[in-house]
Amino acid sequence: MAQQPTPSHSADVIELGKPHERNDPIVCLSHLRWDFVFQRPQHLMSRFAANRTVLVFEEPLPAEPGAAMGLDLRTCADSGVMVATPRLPDGLDGACRNAVLRQLLDEALAAHDIKRPVLWYYTPMMLPLARHIDAAAVVYDCMDELANFKFAPPELTVLERELFSTADVVFTGGYSLYEAKQDLHDNIHPFPSSVDREHFARALELGSGSGEGRPRLGFFGVIDERMDLELIAAVADARPDYDFEMVGPVVKIAPEDLPQRPNLTYPGQKSYDELPACLARWDVALMPFAINESTRFISPTKTPEYLSAGRPVVSTPIRDVVRHYGDLQAVQIADTAEAFVKGCDRALELARGSDNAWRDQVTEALASLSWDQTQLRMTALIDSAVQRRLSPISRTAPASPSVWPAMRRSHYDALIVGAGFAGSVLAERLASQGQKVMLIDRRPHIGGNAFDRLDEAGVLIHQYGPHIFHTNSAEIFDYLSRFTEWRPYEHRVLAQVNDKLVPMPINRTTLNALYGLDLRSDEQAEAYLASRAEPVERIRTSEDVVVNAIGRELYETFFRGYTRKQWGLDPSELDKSVTARVPTRTNTDDRYFTDAFQAMPLHGYTRMFENMLDHENIHIETGVEYRDVVNEVLADRLVFTGPIDEFFDHRYGELPYRSLRFRHETLDQEWFQPVATVNYPAEETPYTRVTEYKHLTGQNHGRTSITYEYPAAEGDPYYPIPRPENQALFKKYEALAATRPDVTFVGRLATYRYYNMDQVTGQALATWRRLKPVAAGDTAVEGAAIAGL
Repeated sequence: MAQQPTPSHSADVIELGKPHERNDPIVCLSHLRWDFVFQRPQHLMSRFAANRTVLVFEEPLPAEPGAAMGLDLRTCADSGVMVATPRLPDGLDGACRNAVLRQLLDEALAAHDIKRPVLWYYTPMMLPLARHIDAAAVVYDCMDELANFKFAPPELTVLERELFSTADVVFTGGYSLYEAKQDLHDNIHPFPSSVDREHFARALELGSGSGEGRPRLGFFGVIDERMDLELIAAVADARPDYDFEMVGPVVKIAPEDLPQRPNLTYPGQKSYDELPACLARWDVALMPFAINESTRFISPTKTPEYLSAGRPVVSTPIRDVVRHYGDLQAVQIADTAEAFVKGCDRALELARGSDNAWRDQVTEALASLSWDQTQLRMTALIDSAVQRRLSPISRTAPASPSVWPAMRRSHYDALIVGAGFAGSVLAERLASQGQKVMLIDRRPHIGGNAFDRLDEAGVLIHQYGPHIFHTNSAEIFDYLSRFTEWRPYEHRVLAQVNDKLVPMPINRTTLNALYGLDLRSDEQAEAYLASRAEPVERIRTSEDVVVNAIGRELYETFFRGYTRKQWGLDPSELDKSVTARVPTRTNTDDRYFTDAFQAMPLHGYTRMFENMLDHENIHIETGVEYRDVVNEVLADRLVFTGPIDEFFDHRYGELPYRSLRFRHETLDQEWFQPVATVNYPAEETPYTRVTEYKHLTGQNHGRTSITYEYPAAEGDPYYPIPRPENQALFKKYEALAATRPDVTFVGRLATYRYYNMDQVTGQALATWRRLKPVAAGDTAVEGAAIAGL
């Protein structure tokens, strides 16, 4: 067991658990040209350059004929990154070449007065140039399995082994590569490709694909041995009425080897700024990668880039694409040419269809993905590595526990704060791997907001309002099925409009009932809604979303009053995501959800949680506060699922939430209303909805229990208020979380997002997969902090 470090031996020793900000210079040693394709190194180094000196040392270029060796130095105007490009005369090879490059690297450091930098390697081939440098820390950002690439030098594998032994911290470009390398280093972390969502979302403003006429499908990126050229040719042949565009530089492939077809073009390389315009022309984005050694471990950055641009994707079965995006309706996975063609057809139908539910699914999947967050998490790990070098404690000593008791009572592998879905799923998964877990909650029960109980009449009610389970993920449904049987249930909601109860979301039945119409087909209903729609030039708010789609009258009837009550704000003051979540249908489908799996736990949620947590390795305490326990428990890992602003003592102020107040009633009658939930959109009605639980549970009882739901400004936090200033405040706390690699933040309160139950379960399972390989007691592997799906 590690002993608590004693400060005072060095001015650089930081106090345990406190963030320690550093700005050590970074020297990035890269085989990728800075001005080539804008990808992972450019994204990361540009962000690091905001508060550090960053020098990128590239592979050499030939010197001008007759010229001696030299060094081109320049500073990028947009990022401040300094780039050094060696120039070498012909004929330099082997040890002589390395000696010259080592001298030029020293000149570059001297020119910018860089001392004791963080050495950041993208290729082991640079190791002989920088071994002699006194480094604050050594980072190996292993983007790809370079040894599997065409023309890889034979000494690369030997140098990589040396780099693994030298590095203080290792990052990998994806989870598959992490799984292949995880046993080679004790401080290795997966960082899959991220995305600048706002940059690629510009494609939506520039255009939405052709929308009509000849479909256009495209790819952008390096066209090299990773491309399946036979597949590209076969797909172009199979669909001569589609246009295919392959954008990017051609590398390691002879131009004459590229397939040539009348409907297949190669526009060449485009700048990063031009890529959204390329995407704006396309209906569908392609990833026709070959399945070979060079693609075995890749995690293509273009997947989230394509999706951020609102383009469905067709991909060959790249492992990390299937792992992270295979469940999305927008991503078609195809392992043969025939399947790829069919995938293109399905993706085109999706892109040109009127149902945009797939876009909402994409938005949710990418919500926590950003290069900013990746850079923050990497910063915390790098600074920790620098600090270990400065500390008088041996860098091989085990890290101190994240929670250290003033008076030791017991030891656990993990202390988990919060016994809702996030905390309970993680507790069960960690316990299943033999880890001892302490799970605490400030409420007097487990289950979080999903807690249900028998009321005094013996009717099973949901204490915190209705919780209806639905998901499109077979993995999540199968996981929860370990702990409960299910009762099939499809949720239906009616809205009280004057003296009528009509289906919600709005569908064809709603329109016919409300306006005395006789719409008999989807086309008629679509035409009717189009006639009422009031186009909004630029959709910014929740009001804009609805008025643009169905017009002001339906907006005021169904959305305005309900939204004002629910959020305490007018829809014109709320982000467009609020009402975008509620679809409008032209068919007669009156189900509230259309997910593949819709069911209720047969014996209730509380029973499901009891089964989940029934494990000898889990110790549960309820009715206790985190701060009352933390000083009594020794735990190697801390998982926090509570409000992130509360964890940091509201340093920047409280994050705004809407709360709920519930009025439970039991009635001396068998039934109260025809469906489980009736919405009351009129603003003069103080509550938003009434729920009758027997519809949900299937319970037979002579009496019935109902709940009136009243939104409130004060109380337990339920719904993060989606406004830009609130997100900006959360980003400050997110940055603080990134400085705490000893803490894993997971769940809706810790990530300031409203998640459905299945989404929280998925987030917790994804977090467990990230923590799973960690040996018990090793806190250095946590990475930072906001866990994502």
